[in-house]
Amino acid sequence: MPKMKKIIFPFLLISSLIIFNNCSTDFDIYADYKDVTIVYGLIDISDDTTWVKITKAFTGPGNALLIAQNPDSSNYPYKLDVNLVGNKNGTELDPIVFDTITIHNKAITDTVINEAGDTTILNPFYSPNQLVYYAVATLDKDANYTLVINKTNEQLTASSDLVDDFHVGSPVNRIVFSETSDGSIKWSSTKNGKRYEVSLRFNYLELAPGYADTLRKSVDWFLGIVNSKTIDGGEDLEKTYSGPGFYSLLESKLEPIPNVERWVDNVNITIACGSQVLATYLDINSAGGSLLEEVPVYSNIEGGTGVFASRHTIVKDIRLSVTTERNLIEHYNLGFKFKSK
Repeated sequence: MPKMKKIIFPFLLISSLIIFNNCSTDFDIYADYKDVTIVYGLIDISDDTTWVKITKAFTGPGNALLIAQNPDSSNYPYKLDVNLVGNKNGTELDPIVFDTITIHNKAITDTVINEAGDTTILNPFYSPNQLVYYAVATLDKDANYTLVINKTNEQLTASSDLVDDFHVGSPVNRIVFSETSDGSIKWSSTKNGKRYEVSLRFNYLELAPGYADTLRKSVDWFLGIVNSKTIDGGEDLEKTYSGPGFYSLLESKLEPIPNVERWVDNVNITIACGSQVLATYLDINSAGGSLLEEVPVYSNIEGGTGVFASRHTIVKDIRLSVTTERNLIEHYNLGFKFKSK
């Protein structure tokens, strides 16, 4: 069962989409040293590779982030026995065995977006060398999966159902950004899905004066988070967006270059869905408050701490409406042109 603990845990936060803020605390166990295993893993029906990060709590003196960058402080000195066991309709599937790989000079992170549009990076991976467990396998969407980690004298487990696939119902062919009213993105909730993060990406082509090549660029717009009432699926969900806000966003993001030429491309509608466990984990662990205080840490790892959950992300490519394109060209001094026929 998922549980609440009160520990002081080292982690990294991002307070905006770009800027990293390093925050550290001491890990306080209030007792003699005990090996505490920290697990972070997400499963997705669309992934052919599942990644799991497994570390141990470090209690050395000094800055926790500096300690975390030392593999000897975070990694186990031996390879753990890690398996993913599926159960479908009461039948146990063949276990999926994990191997290890060390990734050099590459940050592996997962983003969390709150209602204000700020992004938290839950980063259990130290750098520059990151030891991760991985398994190449396609998961069965109808199975429940249990992560099993065998240590020398104990076993850790955590279970999760898979967030099922879903699709955007509206808009269908083109997306409209009215200068006077709001629009909306509509979809039906999916089985095992709880938290839906909705964002738009406006893509365009740009030819700057003095350059021979046309560049493909984009502007991202985070719309917000929608939570379904249940995880049964079939619930009508909707996220509204401001039509005038679209034009204001472009005016604030596009650099005013004299004589620049721009052409409208497509729009990507992205909805990232997380399971109930992941939604609870994010809500609790990205809650406000001082990072120097004790905070409740939600975990569904039996025998350790961390999270093992499911997510699924869909992207719909859609064209901009003719009216919206004309508005950009005729009413805003952003350099947009009609495409040559």
